[in-house]
Amino acid sequence: MVPHLITSLTGPINELEQRVLESMPAIERWFRLEWMEHTPPFYTSVDLRNAGFKLAPVATDLFPSGFNHLTPEMLPLAVQAAMAAIEKICPEAKNLLLIPGQQTHNSFYLDSIQRLVQIFNQAGLNVRLGTLDPEADKPITLTVPEGGELVLEPVVRTRGRLGLKNFDPCTILLNNDLAQGAPRAIQHLHEQYLLPPLHAGWTVRRKSQHFQNYEEVAKKFAKLLGMDPWLINPLFGSCGQVDVSTPAGLDCVRSQADAVLTKVRRKYKEYGINERPFVVVKTDNGSDGQGMLVLHDAKELDENGARLAQRLRAAAPGTDAGLGVIVQEGVLTVEHMHSAVAEPVVCMIDRYVVGGYYRVHANRGPDEDLCGPGSSYVPLAFAAGSQLPRPGVKPGASAPNRFYMYGVIARLAMLAASYELEATDPDAETYD
Repeated sequence: MVPHLITSLTGPINELEQRVLESMPAIERWFRLEWMEHTPPFYTSVDLRNAGFKLAPVATDLFPSGFNHLTPEMLPLAVQAAMAAIEKICPEAKNLLLIPGQQTHNSFYLDSIQRLVQIFNQAGLNVRLGTLDPEADKPITLTVPEGGELVLEPVVRTRGRLGLKNFDPCTILLNNDLAQGAPRAIQHLHEQYLLPPLHAGWTVRRKSQHFQNYEEVAKKFAKLLGMDPWLINPLFGSCGQVDVSTPAGLDCVRSQADAVLTKVRRKYKEYGINERPFVVVKTDNGSDGQGMLVLHDAKELDENGARLAQRLRAAAPGTDAGLGVIVQEGVLTVEHMHSAVAEPVVCMIDRYVVGGYYRVHANRGPDEDLCGPGSSYVPLAFAAGSQLPRPGVKPGASAPNRFYMYGVIARLAMLAASYELEATDPDAETYD
């Protein structure tokens, strides 16, 4: 189903939907040619925001969770995509070592890891879980809320290979975003595939780099469809390494916020949009659910400077010196599920959309981040095969059509991530 939209069903999003449907053969050919030249990330999830007049990605996760929110009907597609991804890198693969992140206390996360194990089991792999915790000296059994258990085993490093006791994998799949750095155990692995690569982690990765690449992708795509790229592209500015607790650091954020807001106001005037523009200030690396501040006017920093510094430090603990800051155009969400604000999240494996879900928050507004305590998740209730659009159906009236459009924009973000990984030198950061 598609959530209730409080805007009319004749707005720009439906015009975009119509254009996307009419251009479907050209779009799919364009993606096919792009994937001939670029390698997609192993798996990806993309948070989208639908403002009624604009549809854009606001976060791209290369170590995604949330696979537990996929409906059973979506699993066969996920298994097929996993098979395709594994066959490309290690056709003879028999064993897969999956390394979860540090959120093993989170019941939703454990459900997601269990679902990943199920997907790769059905893709023909023996899957075991490893922990990078240097203090782990024996297997740890975790109870999964949905039923069953997961066993985390200490990893064993032998020269250029990483495995477990009596388990030698061809491929190591990280679900740890390396926000705290890359442990020595996974550095300099020369005999195995490590996916995603180390430079996909937040030790190296930057959101500003990603959205710079997304802007390039959006312009190419918009040219293909003969449309304004702003309709699918969130504007942004960045400050590099700054200390926001100092006047100089705050001045940079204020300047970037004012510049982005000025551009957005100009676009709102061009399209006759009567909403109040806003920007989101956040760290240039790390998880998006923390350290964010919404500004409707750069002058608001005069009263919120200390609050911003506190939030950014909380999102990047241990950073005493400057940290990277990105100022991103805020995109409203007009989608609601059960009277609560909602936003779609699209999940992909290799270059394929395998499903998605809605992130819902009853206590937050349309211009606020929906991650964090109080959020809930609703699977996209589509029957199997509904990723295929239905030509001829009125825009806004067909769930498969709306979801197809979501999938197109999410794939643009995934393509931008592939550009980003290619442009990022794996040796740009030392892991010592």
